[in-house]
Amino acid sequence: MSKLIINSYADFEQYIGKELGISDYHRITQEQINKFAEATLDFQWIHMDAERAKTESPYKTTIAHGYLNLSVLPYLWDQIIEVNNIKMLVNYGIEKLRFNQPVLVDNEVRVRAKLASLVNLRGIAKAEVSVSLEIRDNKKTAFDATVVFLYHFI
Repeated sequence: MSKLIINSYADFEQYIGKELGISDYHRITQEQINKFAEATLDFQWIHMDAERAKTESPYKTTIAHGYLNLSVLPYLWDQIIEVNNIKMLVNYGIEKLRFNQPVLVDNEVRVRAKLASLVNLRGIAKAEVSVSLEIRDNKKTAFDATVVFLYHFI
């Protein structure tokens, strides 16, 4: 899969209302879940205890933290787009975030992105991107959100 290459505001503008691309799939492993728990101090059994999850969880296995799923967004976003000729990129916000479906351990996820809007704020491009984290072989998305980036073009 090739990345979308953006070299200027004018390049970006052409994609308003259009799909920007889809990332590759990424497998969410128990090791990644455990490391995320350590980093965030969120040791809830539904994420960590595979034996207990087999008997007590409605999913019969461990699930990824919702914020772990969100945290892989930059990695997957980078597979979709390359924005050149910028001094800086700022993650500005996340709007309308909804966790729709849990990601089970060893599920594979990918991001589908569409440019919802692009505004020129005195030389800074404010891009609102509709993203969905898709789970392989699942019709329901893990989450949907609008992420807002500020691209400071040179």
